[in-house]
Amino acid sequence: MAFLNIRNSYAARHPLRGVLVNLLLLLACAFLILGLKLPLVSIEKLWFFGNTVSLLSAISQLWQGGEKSLAVLIGSFSLLFPVIKLLLLFYIWNLEDASSPGHGKHLKWLNTYSKWSMLDVFVVALLVVTLKLGMLAKAQVEFGLYAFAASVILTMLLSAWMGQHTGDN
Repeated sequence: MAFLNIRNSYAARHPLRGVLVNLLLLLACAFLILGLKLPLVSIEKLWFFGNTVSLLSAISQLWQGGEKSLAVLIGSFSLLFPVIKLLLLFYIWNLEDASSPGHGKHLKWLNTYSKWSMLDVFVVALLVVTLKLGMLAKAQVEFGLYAFAASVILTMLLSAWMGQHTGDN
């Protein structure tokens, strides 16, 4: 398994950067978990009915409500893609042999995933704007949305930085 050479990974070659990047990856993971579990938005309808919605609960409610294709779409962009991207960042930085033939392919995958990163935040933002425009509902953005956005932005910055600095071997 020549592609898996920890001694020739970027983290091993650059120990100080390795620690910093891994701390930022852990922070991005923590923000992602918080963003998925904590409420994204609190909705107040007719001044006395209230509800808080997290990303995971919204996906679950869509699925149970028969909107399976929408649940899969939002789940893919909001859950699956961010997790795959974090795993790919961790793999490229810590485990992959920097001189392996597949390294360039993995950097291209990372670049491809990066292009879709903000779509999930955009979808959630559209949901909040739609709710705020409703006459009978009032929406309040909660910490979960900020945590989720922080995770997406942090992974975007890390992937852009890795894309530029992993060529310096």
